[in-house]
Amino acid sequence: MSTSASPGGDGNAPDAVVTPADRTAPAAAAGGPAVIPAQDPASPSVPSSAAARRPGASVAAAAGTAPAALSLAAPGALAGSAGVGGSAGVAGGAAGVATATMAPVVGLAAVGSPAAAPAGGVQAPPRPAEPAAAVVSPRRRARLVVATALRFEAMAAGRSGLPSNTVMVRTGMGPDKAARAARVVRQARPDAVAIVGLSGGLAPGIKPGDIVVASEVRAADGSVAARCASAPLLAGDLRRLGLTVHVGPIVTVAKVATGDERTRLAATGAIAVDMESASIAAGVGDVPFAAVRVIVDTADEPLGRLDLVRRGVLGLRTMRRLGLPIGAWAAAVGRRTVLLAEPRAFCAGVERAIEVVERALEIHGAPVYVRKQIVHNSHVVADLAARGAVFVEELDEVPADATVVFSAHGVAPAVWNQADGRRLSVIDATCPLVEKVHAEARRFTSRGDTVLLIGHSGHEEVDGTLGEAPERIQLVQSPDEVDSLDVPDPERVTYLMQTTLAMDEAEEVVDALKERFPAIVGPGSADICYATSNRQNAVRKVAQEAQLVLVVGSANSANSVRLVEVSRRDGVASHLVENVGDVKLAWLDGVETVGISAGASAPPSLVEELTAALSGLGTTDVTTRSVGTETVAFHLPKELRRAGATPAAPATSATPATSAGSDARS
Repeated sequence: MSTSASPGGDGNAPDAVVTPADRTAPAAAAGGPAVIPAQDPASPSVPSSAAARRPGASVAAAAGTAPAALSLAAPGALAGSAGVGGSAGVAGGAAGVATATMAPVVGLAAVGSPAAAPAGGVQAPPRPAEPAAAVVSPRRRARLVVATALRFEAMAAGRSGLPSNTVMVRTGMGPDKAARAARVVRQARPDAVAIVGLSGGLAPGIKPGDIVVASEVRAADGSVAARCASAPLLAGDLRRLGLTVHVGPIVTVAKVATGDERTRLAATGAIAVDMESASIAAGVGDVPFAAVRVIVDTADEPLGRLDLVRRGVLGLRTMRRLGLPIGAWAAAVGRRTVLLAEPRAFCAGVERAIEVVERALEIHGAPVYVRKQIVHNSHVVADLAARGAVFVEELDEVPADATVVFSAHGVAPAVWNQADGRRLSVIDATCPLVEKVHAEARRFTSRGDTVLLIGHSGHEEVDGTLGEAPERIQLVQSPDEVDSLDVPDPERVTYLMQTTLAMDEAEEVVDALKERFPAIVGPGSADICYATSNRQNAVRKVAQEAQLVLVVGSANSANSVRLVEVSRRDGVASHLVENVGDVKLAWLDGVETVGISAGASAPPSLVEELTAALSGLGTTDVTTRSVGTETVAFHLPKELRRAGATPAAPATSATPATSAGSDARS
């Protein structure tokens, strides 16, 4: 419930407001929270059914067709009714009474039954075919409890597409009532608890209609009642519905926050304020918890009498879109194992390229121009841009006499000539292993060979290598292209490789080339870089045990894409994710073992964020599957050393994991 003038209809209602299960049933006792009964023909939160209308129909019997519920209030007390209550809420209807019973078990269902399918057809990713004799054990569906403060919030939540076995608890408004409701939530023995409703926004940039998913829930004194580590995962599913979602702390207070109090709360870093979340969160223990609030008012856009109902109705309509993502979140909770592939994330060449830009900014000041992305990762590029780097596609965008950095992927000689013509001060961040391929291309073509470059068209590294001798280098992307190659002298043919290829992919092309050109020769040492090889070997090791592999990296990162392809070729569902928000909760439904790797251009922090988010879905055992440790380092370019920058440590020998290409360091 919002701590501003928010709609709801129960602002003045007593604690014992129970949505009616049967209009002839005994009244509920005062002093207890409301628990919305299943299949209630008069309930605003669930559709009615014939089963529910039969006298004595049990909650468990109807649990397969609508959100389930418990009625925990004792009989004999009359439920109250709520009116307008000034600006505290919109008019609510008279509350009814409920039977004072509790369903012994709610929400137990086997995988594959109609009741067990997640709402909206959300399914786990397909798994490779099991042997005919394999038997899949039924999996109990997670029991989700959803708490709402007020009647109209319960109505919206109940019509939002929540799983059919959801237990809904209406708490009443304020932290004291919510604290009493927390006992009811615990008695429901939930696997996951979510509180949903309307709220007030605190942070700049948050507008009415936006959604806040709590990263943590704080009490009024600033203490943390619960940390919601899985918030980025839930926020990602909500954003994919087209909703504007913010992730951050929510603070719970005892009364409506306005004016200076609202300013004070915003200064603590909280981005939204309500009156129930902390009390519920503190009372549910270690059960995975989520708080999802729809903003109806902010300091800049407070609610007034004229727009109270309009803004509230819009907020409630937004609430009706929350059910499927929250249901998917609940389906994903459970104990799991996370296997971290090692090595993963940044390689020595990427670390060097990033440091080149950082040092250039220190020495020359902003702006420093960078041709293309310094490495293929949007997070890295955004971070450097915030420090003063300006990324351009071509050199004609760079002012004459400015400083420009060439990316780690290398450039063709023509680009160097263009830089000279525009009097640009160039700092070359080309990875030494890419430069090795360029040097081989120059050497082989200068002696009269036709060079067949195995790689992918359009990749910056490939464009740069082709540019070394365009008339003597041909690109080969697949074995199917080998037969159509036309070379001047089949006895003088050499092959080279893009450094970020999948090893087995490249070997297939090499085999086809050797069959077509028996005299063909390759480079003195492998072109596929040690980091690419190591990460592919590590992800294969993880894929032997995992049901799902998540690779952190950008879509334009060739080595990241190759990791996904390697996992899929090994028969494991695998997805490339830019960050934790790209992980779809449906992928995790029923998955007990998740493998995680990251492309060589992905920051390690992104892996840490993903692992932390998964841990918010339940007890998580994190372990590493390693194929060795990388100890390679590269010197900074001579341009920075001449400028007085301290050079990086010289390249050192690597463990057995760092084999391919490790002799080409400079």
